[in-house]
Amino acid sequence: MADHARVTDALERALRDRHGLSVTEYEVLQRLAEADRGKRRMQELADEIPLSQSALSRLVGRLEDDNLVVRATCDHDRRGIWACITDTGRALEKAAEPTHEETLAATLRT
Repeated sequence: MADHARVTDALERALRDRHGLSVTEYEVLQRLAEADRGKRRMQELADEIPLSQSALSRLVGRLEDDNLVVRATCDHDRRGIWACITDTGRALEKAAEPTHEETLAATLRT
């Protein structure tokens, strides 16, 4: 547990200081960037990310405010909502990826 906290704290500091992202915001952007067509259903994200559905919705709202993500209604199921990464979000995720990897590697070595 102590190692997990140490790694998470290091990632939070590095991502926040260098890119203005929390670890969870980065994780959402990373999952969207890696997804087919850059989008995932909100329910899928909620199932994979350790947040309640309402907390995830607020997080995606903040990412929307920063033009990193947009939400879209599912064409075949009007009840479903997609979270879609924007070009700005993709660029930020790509810029933050080396910070994430370097911080993770450095923290796990110690």
